[in-house]
Formats: sequence, C-alpha cells, structure tokens
Amino acid sequence: MSFEQLLATVLDPDLLERYGPRFVDGLLVTGKLVAISFTLGAVLGMLLALARLSNSLLLQRLSAGYIYFFRGSPLLAQLFLLYYGLGSLKGFWQDVGMWWFFREAWYCTLLAFVLNTAAYQAEIFRGALLAVAPGQYEAAKALSLKRSTTFFKVILPQSMIVAIGPLGNELILMIKASAIASLVTIYDLMGVTKLAFSRSFDFQIYLWAAVLYLLIVEIVRRSLKHIEARLGRHLH
Repeated sequence: MSFEQLLATVLDPDLLERYGPRFVDGLLVTGKLVAISFTLGAVLGMLLALARLSNSLLLQRLSAGYIYFFRGSPLLAQLFLLYYGLGSLKGFWQDVGMWWFFREAWYCTLLAFVLNTAAYQAEIFRGALLAVAPGQYEAAKALSLKRSTTFFKVILPQSMIVAIGPLGNELILMIKASAIASLVTIYDLMGVTKLAFSRSFDFQIYLWAAVLYLLIVEIVRRSLKHIEARLGRHLH
C-alpha cells in the first residue's frame, strides 16, 4: 500500500467534510473547559495551600481533608456525584435559586474539574512555597516590607519558578482527563468523537481524536517549557 493510499484510509475526504467542523467545535469546548477549570482551580489551590501553611489548626485540618478527598477519589466519581447526585435534589436547588446551575451538565462538569484540580494544585503550591529559602522571609522582614508585599513581590515569584513544571504536568493530565466530560453529554472533543463514531462506525474517528489530544498536549508542553526557560533564565 502506497503512502497516498494509507493517507486516504486515515483521512477519508467525505468523512472529514462531514465531521471536521464538529471536531473543531469539540476542540474549542475542550479548550474552554480546561482553561477555565484550571485557572479557577489555581486560585482555589493557592488558598488551600495557604490554609495548610497557616497557623490555624482548623484551617490546616479542613484544607487537608479537602485535599485528601479530592486527590483520593476518582474524578469520574466526583463528576457523577455532582451531576447525578446533587443534580437529583431539584426541589432543594429550586428553593435556594441554584437549580439553573445544577441542571446543566456544563456547570457541573466545570465545578467537578475545578474542585479536583484545586486539590492537586494546592499541594504543588504548598511544596513550591516551602521551597523558598527562609532567608527570603528574613530579608523582607529586615526591610520592613508588608506581609502582602513580601508574599506577592518576593515569595510568590520565586515559588512559581519551582511550581511551573508540576503545574504543567497537572494541566496536561487535565487535558487528557477532560475526555470524561463526554459521559455527561458534554460535546467536547471526545463527545463529538463518540457521536461521529456512532453514526459512521469508522475507526479513524478515534484516531483523529487521539492525534488532536496529542497535538494539544504537545503545544502545551512546548509552551510551558518556553515559559519555564524564560522564568528561570536568571538562575543559569
């Protein structure tokens, strides 16, 4: 079989014309879902990390319990718990005015992803903050810097250099894990793939999806590598 024949087998023009636009739409949904959930998860994760490092025993235990639960249970179970579990309490959510949120698969999926990634990012941030040398705190104190100034201008920038690599790995894991959104009727990349396969029964549909996921991951990996090199260039 020649290369042209092999390419025609993998890229059927008719199939590509029928489902190509849908794949683009699914790709955009996946990108939006991951970007929003990862960003909100980073904010929540930083708050959890600070809670774990605080002097309050209550905050330490609450944040530790949260992280233990969301890191120790499957993301799929968390998604089903939110969408099918909490979503079944229609009367309650209507009474409190939140039914508009829990009746939508998109919002439930977004919430599940945010809560899950926040637990992982919290541990990344905690480790990065602990990696900053104690002398940095002492120097900031000697200069009479405010606690907020010390954190945002001295500690946070240094900790982010340590955190960028693990955060990149978490983002890549999220991109791949986002495929489970299709199980609650979200037409992301995998959702569109399942729909297209159910109508065409052509295996190359899943090959397209695999290639697209691989492409996204590679773009993210290279981008993060570039950012990490720029942030750490003064260290070399």
